[in-house]
Parts: sequence; structure tokens; C-alpha cells
Amino acid sequence: MAGRTVTRADLSEAVYQKLGLSRTESSALVELVLAEICDELARGESVKLSSFGSFLVRSKGERVGRNPKTGVEVAIEPRRVLVFKPSNVLKARINGDASAGSDE
Repeated sequence: MAGRTVTRADLSEAVYQKLGLSRTESSALVELVLAEICDELARGESVKLSSFGSFLVRSKGERVGRNPKTGVEVAIEPRRVLVFKPSNVLKARINGDASAGSDE
């Protein structure tokens, strides 16, 4: 299944299949969880999902960049970026190590 993208609809369908909620309730639950994660990240908070990983907001300062086509220097404004750091459990699972059972 290389190259497949998991969508909100896929997540809602998985909740529907595994928990037995209605499709509407499943969709609402997925939307609620994603909205809560987004709200926390927008406030600059970190979000840690045990055995999955952490979403972190980092601040990048202003710097000078270069247009690769023209070579002209341009100022890159300070900004916040989202970073995902996978847990050791997720890393082990991706690499096929089924014995990993503890989180970072």
C-alpha cells in the first residue's frame, strides 16, 4: 500500500467499524479530536500522543536566504513551524520490531 494517503474520511470509517458509533458520530469524533490538536498547536502548546509521537511548535528567527534562480539575497521573516517527533514505539513499529512496547 505504498503511496496511499489516509484521509479524515478513512479515520471516520475506522472509528465507525471498530467502535460501532454511527457514521455521523464517528465523523464528529474525528473532527473534534483534530480540532483540539489544532487549537493547542495554534496556542503554541505541544501535543503528545502516547506511543505515537509529539507535535511541537518551534520558532524560527529571521534569516537571510538566497533566491536559487537569481542568487539575490532576501530576508526570510521569523515564523513558527510545526515539527513531528515520532515516539520510540512508533519508530520500532515502522521498522518491524514487534517487541517494542514502551513509550519514550
